[in-house]
Amino acid sequence: MANGSEFLLLLSSTEFGNVETPIYTRLRHFFGTVYGRMKVKPSCQPVVVSLPLCHYDDTNSAKASRHQLKEAICSALFDMNVPSVCALNQATLALFAANQTSGIVVNIGFQVTSVVPILNGKVMRKIGVEVVGLGALKLTGFLREQMQQSNIYFESLYTVRTLKEKLCYVAYDYEAELLKDTHASFEAVEGKFTLSKERFQTGEILFQPRLAGMRAMSLHHAIALCMDHCHSADLAGGSDWFKTVVLSGGSACLPGLAERLEKELHSLRPPYMSNGIRVIPPPHGADTAWFGAKLIGSLSTFPAPWCTTKKQFRQNKLNRIW
Repeated sequence: MANGSEFLLLLSSTEFGNVETPIYTRLRHFFGTVYGRMKVKPSCQPVVVSLPLCHYDDTNSAKASRHQLKEAICSALFDMNVPSVCALNQATLALFAANQTSGIVVNIGFQVTSVVPILNGKVMRKIGVEVVGLGALKLTGFLREQMQQSNIYFESLYTVRTLKEKLCYVAYDYEAELLKDTHASFEAVEGKFTLSKERFQTGEILFQPRLAGMRAMSLHHAIALCMDHCHSADLAGGSDWFKTVVLSGGSACLPGLAERLEKELHSLRPPYMSNGIRVIPPPHGADTAWFGAKLIGSLSTFPAPWCTTKKQFRQNKLNRIW
């Protein structure tokens, strides 16, 4: 609640897939369903939406697709008489949820992982947003591959994802972990399952992608590279703003991930850069971005200057046409 009376609704654009589909129609149906079930009038409150992050070196096509998606979301909401819309990316929302305004956000998404430098609430795209070509889907798929080697098969990834969430973790020392007894079991709908080395080998592909047959940059190297760019940029805001790393996304909740990343980053960077580095696990688990939006909605300055009104949106659209 903002000012004790504002109602905040957070919606994620990731539900709608490729923007080449009839996105506006799907959005109107989705938003209409949400408002109907919540018995809330669209005209009564601003809406916060999370949008895909636009990288500095994206192709013009990718940038156009993201712009098209944002415009479709705003158009659908304003046509339903929503008074104003606040559109932010998930990384910024996660940073706010950690009570930070500057730092590097590591968002483990569904398909890819983004390493996002943010200074005073603004994404530093020109410094460079690093993208690692593996995300939650690859982690879950790799766990399924390991289980198939033990002749355990699943028709869907749901049970595998559940096992990943309940049993998997990240080893602080991978080689040492290989020598331990790491058996653990979980009772799922399809039966009782026991995992051993798969528990920590799944998350290890973030640090050693080759284990999954991937030629991708490791997560700690991507973060270290981002830190190098931030340090070289020498921006006004202090020399340590980029040493706070906030994790975001469901797979970022794997136990031990923050501690392992912190260890690896300290070993990769020289003392003058590594001193003060800290990695913060998702402050509110998989719902971290939602809590970031909730925090914004509770500010005394919300909705202005965070939001775009219907009048502003249509005026900007008209200006682009002319």
